[in-house]
Amino acid sequence: MSSSPQGWPAPQPPQPHPPVPPAYGAPQPPATTNGLAVASLVTGIVCLVPPLGLVLGALALPAIRRKGQRGKGLAVAGMALSLVSTLLVAAGFATGAFSELADGARKVKDEVASTDSAFSLRTGDCFDQPGGATAETEVMTVKDVDCAKPHDAEVTGAFQLTGDAYPGVPAIEKQAEERCLTIGERYSLDHWAVPENAVTFYYHPTEDSWKLQKDRTVTCAYAAEKGKLTGSLRADATTLDAHQLAYLTAVNAVEAVLLKEPEADPDADFDANTAWAGSVAKALDGAAGRLKGHTFPGASAAPVADVVTSLEKARGHWRKAADAVDADAFWTHYEPGYDALPLDLGKDARAALKLSTKAPEPEPAG
Repeated sequence: MSSSPQGWPAPQPPQPHPPVPPAYGAPQPPATTNGLAVASLVTGIVCLVPPLGLVLGALALPAIRRKGQRGKGLAVAGMALSLVSTLLVAAGFATGAFSELADGARKVKDEVASTDSAFSLRTGDCFDQPGGATAETEVMTVKDVDCAKPHDAEVTGAFQLTGDAYPGVPAIEKQAEERCLTIGERYSLDHWAVPENAVTFYYHPTEDSWKLQKDRTVTCAYAAEKGKLTGSLRADATTLDAHQLAYLTAVNAVEAVLLKEPEADPDADFDANTAWAGSVAKALDGAAGRLKGHTFPGASAAPVADVVTSLEKARGHWRKAADAVDADAFWTHYEPGYDALPLDLGKDARAALKLSTKAPEPEPAG
């Protein structure tokens, strides 16, 4: 036996106490709610995966009985809701209702994705405008359309207005009509390919967009005056080959000068008409020179040479008209000069170069 340093007997180790039974009538711990039953009900309500609620409910019921848990009603309700959802889904697939719903959702998505701000239009974009392109109204959004499909308009380019003060609608429109016409002609160098229903169109800043959004952009376009446009009208250096570009650049220069004919005839304004005739002769000389200076391939060489011959013949008449001493002499060469430049001039050359062969219609008399 060991002893303590003081000599007293060593203490004995403590004896364990027997467990104390609970007092009579003390409450028992509450039964827990089965988690699978809760999951079954939630799944049945949300309907994310309809059959899952049935499976969870079936697993929950025996566990509830075995463990004395609560949640039987939850499990049964979840299974019932899941069963209804499963039947509805099956019916939806059987009748094609879900397919129609999905198609509708895709259409809405495409519609939203194709709606764009009018401020974000870029050169080459094709679009539909609410109410049609000829409707004169303030526009905030347009619908982007594939150019191969029918559309209201096609953007040909844009330019920036200058100045701090809003210039006013009449001043903007005057500038837009002139500059958008030129932008459109450069965008579509193959003028014969521009349909008759295509007209020059533009968006310009309003006074509010000028002040609030610092908007200075005039967006130019070709728009359908009637019906729709189909296919892109773009025919410039980005879409034409070198031979097409050389031909159109040459002949378009002559067309541009012819369109500048004075409104007054030579009897009323002789000097203006002779000066214009001189410009026509110069343009014809330049066009013939450019065509002769370019080597056109294969089947296009001969018809282009025929065009050069016609241009040189016409140049002689217009040079004489420019040198006329009076109105009578001017008229003597005016008609032959135009006769040498028929509206369908170069049709064969265009066919060989794979350009449009639909010649412009003559303007109605009167």
